[in-house]
This record gives sequence, C-alpha cells and structure tokens, in this order.
Amino acid sequence: MSLTAKPGGAQAPAIGVLAVVGVGLIGGSYAAALRQAGHVGRVLGVGRNPQSLERARELGLIDAVATPAEAAAQADLIMLATPVGGLGAVLSQMREHLRADTVLTDGGSTKAEVIDAARAALGDRIGQFVPGHPIAGAERTGPEAADARLYQQRDVILTPLPENGAAALERVRASWQACGARVLDMDAVVHDRVLASISHMPHFLSSVYMTQVARADDAATRLALAGSGFRDFTRIAAGSPEMWRDIFLSNRDAMLAELADVRAVLDAAEAALRARDGDAMHDLLAEAADARRGWRKESH
Repeated sequence: MSLTAKPGGAQAPAIGVLAVVGVGLIGGSYAAALRQAGHVGRVLGVGRNPQSLERARELGLIDAVATPAEAAAQADLIMLATPVGGLGAVLSQMREHLRADTVLTDGGSTKAEVIDAARAALGDRIGQFVPGHPIAGAERTGPEAADARLYQQRDVILTPLPENGAAALERVRASWQACGARVLDMDAVVHDRVLASISHMPHFLSSVYMTQVARADDAATRLALAGSGFRDFTRIAAGSPEMWRDIFLSNRDAMLAELADVRAVLDAAEAALRARDGDAMHDLLAEAADARRGWRKESH
C-alpha cells in the first residue's frame, strides 16, 4: 500500500485525488490498479459519454464525474487516456484551471505529436506534463474492459521532457510502479519508430487483412471455416477504430517508413511464389520462424 505521512502521524494515499480522462481499458485499468494498491484516494472521471461515465461509477472505477476544468482544479494527478487526436483539446480546456502542483500524464501510443500538442495547449505549464505509454492493451473497450491486473509485469515507457521537474517524474513513475509495471525512459522519436514496428504495424496489417476478407463475395463461407490461425491473426483488428485511426495518423511518418520495409519483404515473398522458388520461400519462412522462436524464449 502506497501511503504518505500526514501531520499528526495519520497516513494518506500517495495520490489524494486522481482524475482519469477516458475511463476505458487504459484509464479504467490505471484507476483500478491504483485503487487496489491503496495508492489513490478519490477518483474523478472525465469523458464525453455520460452513460459510459455512469457505468464506470457503478463499477467502482471512479467516485464522481467531473468536467475537464473541475478535474484540473481538484486533481493531484491527471491521466489522459483519450485517443491521441483529442488530447490537445482536453489540455486546452484544463490549462487555466490547473493548480501549480498538479501533474498530468497520458497513455497514448505515440509520443512526438502528443508532446507537440501538449506544448501548444499548455504553453509555459508544459513542465507539468509527463508523457507516458503503457505497453499493454486488449481488443476490449469501455469501462467493462478495465482490469486492475492489466499492467502487472508490463513495460511502461516515459518520454520525459526537459521541463519536467524531478517531483513530477517521480509521481508518475511511482504511480505506474504501484500498478505493478516496469518503468523505463526513452526518447520520444525513438519510441515512435520502435512502436510503429512492434505495435502499430501489426494492428494495421491485421485490420487490412480482415477488411479484405470481409469484402470478399464469399466472406460468409470464409468466416464460417476460419480457425485458430485466423482468430489469432485478426484478434487485434477488433480494437477501437477511433483510437487506432488517431495512432496511425499521429505516427504517420514512422508508419510509412515501416510499411515500405514490410512491402519490400512482401514483394520478395511474392516473387518467390511466382517463380516457384522453393529455396527462397523456405529461407524466408525459416528466418521468420527462427526469429519468432527466439523472441518467445527471451520474452518468457
């Protein structure tokens, strides 16, 4: 349990008031994990959907609903778990109401564009924003998807800004550690390039393939016969279209570079197939199998 001493010896949670903007899988799980760890006192929920916020309250993820301005004025820590395209607008609504000691962070999957949006919205208050990205997720959405165990033994990347003070960084780092996560720091541009490859491109390819199957004249027959390989490959295509649209557009340059590399390998595989070149096809498949098996051993 994460407690801090109050005058007179009483103990209080490390975060007195937490505000979560977007109480779905990422934000809801963050709130649930911190509550379970005793790291937070009161939790405010902010969002565009009143029904979703009410459901979050019924589930015990939040204690009350707040506007962006109310959250900025009351919260010690604010988690922005909105689609990355909407982050700047929310920060603009909060800026003039922020207390000097309030710390903001986010769970967005891209960082360079998010940081640019935060700088534009917060101006000289940018030091209060500590960018972050939990490497965890699922295809589920909404408050019902929240899971207090989601971040246990998962990596969370922080991309600190030169303006961030030590206290702000430590508050965000300690919150993720209270969730059971491993926290590491990374440059924002490096983060976006790496995540384009290992996170964003898999979802892009899965969604493109799922769309191709769904558009086929005999889609019903194909889907009726689809098995475990199809299920595994397309599982992530069921994620939030709004969230992934914003991620792809936000990380556009890195995605385009990665897509060019994927296309080069796909072209080589197609050329081997057209030429009935079994050796070339075998070599490509063996390289993929060896790399996948090696990764599985190292990551488990």
